[in-house]
Amino acid sequence: MPMPAAQIEALIKAAIPDATVEIEALVDDNDHWLARVTSAEFEGKNRVQQHKMVFAALGDRMGGELHALQLHTSVPN
Repeated sequence: MPMPAAQIEALIKAAIPDATVEIEALVDDNDHWLARVTSAEFEGKNRVQQHKMVFAALGDRMGGELHALQLHTSVPN
């Protein structure tokens, strides 16, 4: 079963409370998403570490409920 954008956002914010999360559909199927995540918790971490934090928030849903997620992470300006 596909994962709605609101659920993706809620899972990320639960793990990274200060995150600003923007979700965009890449395809109209609730299965292919782009997430832009901005958080001060990313400060001092490289891109791989930042992405691992987001993927950890999603747990084992990646590859199951959530088929594809393109990810852009950043630190607030």
